[in-house]
Amino acid sequence: MHFRFGSFPVIVGSSVDMARFFLKTQAILYVDRPKTASGKHTTYNYRDMTWSPYGAYWRQARRICLAQLFSTRRLASMEHIRADEVGALVRGIYAASGPMRVVHLGRDHMWTLSLNVITRMVMGKRLFADGASEGPMPSMEVFRRMLDELFLLNGVLNIGDWIPWLDWMDLQGYVRRMKKVGKVFDTFMEHILDEHILGKQRRHEGEAARDMVDVLMDIADDPTLEVKYGRIGVKAFTQDLIAGGTESSAVTVEWAMSELMRRPAAFDAATEELDRVVGRARWVTEKDMPNLPYIEAIVKESMRMHPIVPLLIPRMAREDATIDGYDVPKGARVLINVWAMGRDPELWDAPEDFMPERFLGSKMGVIGQDLELLPFGTGRRMCPGYNLGLKVVHLSLANLLHGFTWRLPEGVRKDDLSTSAPAHSSFQQSMWEALVQSKLRFKAFP
Repeated sequence: MHFRFGSFPVIVGSSVDMARFFLKTQAILYVDRPKTASGKHTTYNYRDMTWSPYGAYWRQARRICLAQLFSTRRLASMEHIRADEVGALVRGIYAASGPMRVVHLGRDHMWTLSLNVITRMVMGKRLFADGASEGPMPSMEVFRRMLDELFLLNGVLNIGDWIPWLDWMDLQGYVRRMKKVGKVFDTFMEHILDEHILGKQRRHEGEAARDMVDVLMDIADDPTLEVKYGRIGVKAFTQDLIAGGTESSAVTVEWAMSELMRRPAAFDAATEELDRVVGRARWVTEKDMPNLPYIEAIVKESMRMHPIVPLLIPRMAREDATIDGYDVPKGARVLINVWAMGRDPELWDAPEDFMPERFLGSKMGVIGQDLELLPFGTGRRMCPGYNLGLKVVHLSLANLLHGFTWRLPEGVRKDDLSTSAPAHSSFQQSMWEALVQSKLRFKAFP
């Protein structure tokens, strides 16, 4: 489809053939990002991984992410963090549950899990201990509101982005808000870096483990690198890691639980697999995941129906090109509609039905090789943290299903969820408040 938003053409590809053309065959022509006010004001003038333009800076950043931050070895060394935080998740749910008591799964638990995992890996500690912080973010609720604002402003249709000569007027007030949230996060990032500089001597003496900020700070000072990142680059990458790693995993698990609550047969199949493979004497670990194909299928099916970024992040055409007789002009914004591809009846049987069984025995994955399913994108601009995200989603979902018996609050119908409804639909709001029976499925609580 071709649209025109203000001064720029917009191309939307909604099929595997179009995804292959834009992301594989001619990927080098569509690897760039458009310039937006949000990229300028909330990501240190396009210095993060998400919005930085294609070039030496971005290529080097990508290599650092793959080789240093999200390597198999580094993720394995931090497995204990994920295990600790999932343990804290189930203990928190256990403490909050009781006869006829409602547990706010997403708002109070999943979001906290994701935040604690990513901040311990990135910063070396929980951002909020006992719900409060010594830094510029006084409470978890304030931080959550700031993250919500950051994501909102990175997705709004800002008139100045599409009609540049109106940019100075800030007709919607978005730019003012972008500058404000950018300033708040910059104060927060300065605090993180100052803490690490003060603790550098202690880390050199081996008294503390190196976290991702330590790695980024060492790289920023590396004289052998082609591009120097400096303090601003470290702040931009750190913000990218914390923001991106907090939201996506939590929302994916919420959608999976929402769908399972509507389909008792799938729920029962998952718990049967967990009882058979893991047993009721212990919790699920990451080492169990290769032996839990139905849990993996649930995650894939959730990502098919509810991708976190339904249109992927926009790309920009670097040159004129032609596809199937249609012209794609230089400067066009390109969107890949993975939401539509995940519900295409030519690709999927009963695409509107949640059926994890479709992935049993299938080699189709979610890491960019199979273009029918692209929750993380593919190619050069694929999300570099996909492996970490999958580990957190699999482990937390498996333990939620293994440890508790779930049901909806009284008066909520299973058919209240529309697959096309917005995230604040009545069913999902009720799903966030799902009732957990106070008794664990385990014989004993560790």
